Amino acid sequence: MAAARCMRSGAAACLLRPADGLVRAASARFLCAAADLQKDLGEMVKKDKVVVFMKGTPAQPMCGFSNAVVQILRMHGVDQYASYNVLEDQELREGVKVFSNWPTIPQVYFNGEFVGGCDILLQMHQNGDLVDELKKLGIRSALLDRKNQDSGN
Repeated sequence: MAAARCMRSGAAACLLRPADGLVRAASARFLCAAADLQKDLGEMVKKDKVVVFMKGTPAQPMCGFSNAVVQILRMHGVDQYASYNVLEDQELREGVKVFSNWPTIPQVYFNGEFVGGCDILLQMHQNGDLVDELKKLGIRSALLDRKNQDSGN
């Protein structure tokens, strides 16, 4: 088992001490950046009520699953959310998968908590749970207003 230790923030190298006891240098960017990225991801998902890691942007999704998440949020009137395009940063793309322990993109977070991917959000939309979860965030689903309009209220 190897132990890695960052010498200091911005260090040029990290020290590895594998089971054989020999100290080896490794790229600080590789080892230290991974720990920093996980910390940064923890801060990113807490910064906004709704956070989406996706392929593309809400204005131009680059895959069907990311587009579906954008459309579901749009149907509920959720237009204000943080989105991160994982296609622009391979480290972010892989790092968020490690962070959530979820292998696919897109990934949706509410108040810093991992919700799931497209399939989970779609299921929540279909069974009505998404309306309740948005309410917990202080967001009134636009579908409630449409439902009232349809029933003549």
